[in-house]
Amino acid sequence: MSLLNKRTLEDIDVSGKRVFVRCDFNVPLKDGVITSDKRIVASLPTIQYLLQHGAKVILSSHLGRPKGAVDPQFSLAPVAKRLSELLGQDVKMASDVVGESANALAASLQNGEAMLIENVRFEPGETKNDPELAKKFAAMADIFVNDAFGSAHRAHASTAGIANYIPAVCGYLIQKEIEFIGGALENPKRPLVAILGGAKVSDKIGVITNLLDKVDTLIVGGGMAYTFFAAKGWNVGTSICERDKIDLALQILDSAEKKGVKFLLPIDNRIGTEYKEDTEWRDIDSDNIPDGWMGLDIGPKTEALFAEAIKGAGTVIWNGPMGVSEWDNFAGGTIAVATAVAESGAISIIGGGDSTAAVQKLGFADKMTHISTGGGASLEFLEGKALPGIVALNDKD
Repeated sequence: MSLLNKRTLEDIDVSGKRVFVRCDFNVPLKDGVITSDKRIVASLPTIQYLLQHGAKVILSSHLGRPKGAVDPQFSLAPVAKRLSELLGQDVKMASDVVGESANALAASLQNGEAMLIENVRFEPGETKNDPELAKKFAAMADIFVNDAFGSAHRAHASTAGIANYIPAVCGYLIQKEIEFIGGALENPKRPLVAILGGAKVSDKIGVITNLLDKVDTLIVGGGMAYTFFAAKGWNVGTSICERDKIDLALQILDSAEKKGVKFLLPIDNRIGTEYKEDTEWRDIDSDNIPDGWMGLDIGPKTEALFAEAIKGAGTVIWNGPMGVSEWDNFAGGTIAVATAVAESGAISIIGGGDSTAAVQKLGFADKMTHISTGGGASLEFLEGKALPGIVALNDKD
């Protein structure tokens, strides 16, 4: 099933229309103050396009987990204030989600004006994808635009349900995610190299299985590498290891071999005596981890091996750190991979979460082709799963 054929903003006439836009304004707050407005900034191209083309824009989002009840600490009021500053025009704020305030504001909007309804998760029907709530959202507007990729893997009333009642298209942010991740999976510039890190094989089983049919090289680092070491019969000391996934790891290694996929595991590791930032550490070959020691990063030989594999890539997909990257002593592997990807000249797609944080912290963000805005959504996309918030959108004719 291709998601590359979805209608976009530019496929419809929005002039004079009321457009309900689902954004991802789930921003970090401290004492009611936004500490990072990256997600708001990411939504601006879609909002600005709609305003410039004379639409009446009704913005919506969730924030936090208010559990289906009004909770002032999760109000979107700070977002409305920041949006007004970024857009250089007043974004009116409704005091409810689909009640009197929201409906009155929506009815009074003029062409080129924007408003924001309250946190959609204040409504208990939102996360249940309640059809009645979805109908109320749809009744406020003529067109639905989904631009919240970070929530596209959830079938909620404001991400999927609303699309049953009014024409539904994707905004620029989702369009970009579909083009880059979808394009890399369906028609990549080869060789296609995927780099997977993170702690557990169980978190990435679906991704590995899906990618084995698509990639030329699969690089595995991070905590999940130790389950593969155990599958090979190597001692892993006190490293994180999913003993119940050893048979699965063997199947994956066998499958990679049969499919002609180059499967790279660390050949050396940086190990420590305990899970602490300042623990005693040393570098050691992968098949020689002593009892009482744990792997906390890839080693220098592996950094060189992985960098060499990345160098010749046409497309690189990277999801997950190579070690405990928030600790300086064990960040070297992630830094080396980030550097290799940045210097590869390949189409580079960074799949959310810790790898995104690492790339931004190192100042490599502008050297990557695409940094995904949705951790969970990008993982499910890489697994080949249907994302309800995108599937619900109209296909091109």
